Amino acid sequence: MRGPKSAAIAHKKPDTAMLNKRNTVKEKKASKKNSDAPKRPAGAFFIFMEEFRKSYKENYPDVKACSAVGKAGGEKWKLMSTAEKCPYVEMALKRKVEYEKAVEAYKIKLSDNGEDEKTEESEKSISYVHEESGENDSS
Repeated sequence: MRGPKSAAIAHKKPDTAMLNKRNTVKEKKASKKNSDAPKRPAGAFFIFMEEFRKSYKENYPDVKACSAVGKAGGEKWKLMSTAEKCPYVEMALKRKVEYEKAVEAYKIKLSDNGEDEKTEESEKSISYVHEESGENDSS
């Protein structure tokens, strides 16, 4: 059994530098996600589970617990051979290739939008400069 903490340790104030450091780490981790970004593709197991859930619910309509379906799917996946898993792996690879193409298109779209905004700003500043020079010439 441990004894009570000493009075010196119990009344010690927390280090503010450490608290600030913790807050900045949390802020860095919580980056804003764009809802327009493409979603990551499902892996082979999750593609298998999509089909397995349908067949499991047809065979066992009385079972309502998601955990039971997940456990049964996981057990079946473990017992499957590599040859049986192959179609799901191929589907996952196809989805991954499509995802990578979508990400590239999304990155291009983002870079194009950024350039459009810059050109609009520069056009505004140019027209503002021309208006000023026109006023100075007419005086």
